[in-house]
Amino acid sequence: MPDTPPTLPDWSRTLRDVADFPRPGIHFKDITPLLADAAALRAAVAALAAPWRNAGVQAVLGVEARGFILGAALALELGAGFVPLRKPGKLPGATLVQDYALEYGSDRIEVCAGAVAAGTRTLLVDDVLATGGTLAAALLLARQLEVDVLGAAVLVELQALGGRRRWPDGLPLLATLVY
Repeated sequence: MPDTPPTLPDWSRTLRDVADFPRPGIHFKDITPLLADAAALRAAVAALAAPWRNAGVQAVLGVEARGFILGAALALELGAGFVPLRKPGKLPGATLVQDYALEYGSDRIEVCAGAVAAGTRTLLVDDVLATGGTLAAALLLARQLEVDVLGAAVLVELQALGGRRRWPDGLPLLATLVY
């Protein structure tokens, strides 16, 4: 008997696959159509929030750029504040920085020093977990802030790329949709 395909959430139909973006050989999961569909966005944010509703999240740290959108909506849903983790040179004042490798290069993220008090119960959020470099860097940056990281939430995990291997054992990493 063949395996039954998994039932995908209704909002998953709004994701778009883009071949060879941003470089040849990269298969990009575009969430832009999801963001344009109010019902799909509402359902996706609710799915992201569900496992964390009773966790006492005080601040959501969202990774630029799509993690800002999902993270800010998730923060509102959880009654928490929002802290942006940005690309270099976008934040005023003193910043903390973290370099990281991507499947197609390298990058850096920054956060305003003192953006949130040490010990704050935080949740990291990004749109897609691919090779895991961005989320691992976000965790290291959060640790520089000396916050209590409860875990991470991603909208989509591309399991074949193995990004979860870069995440520490025992720290929750929850994906609402796994490919």
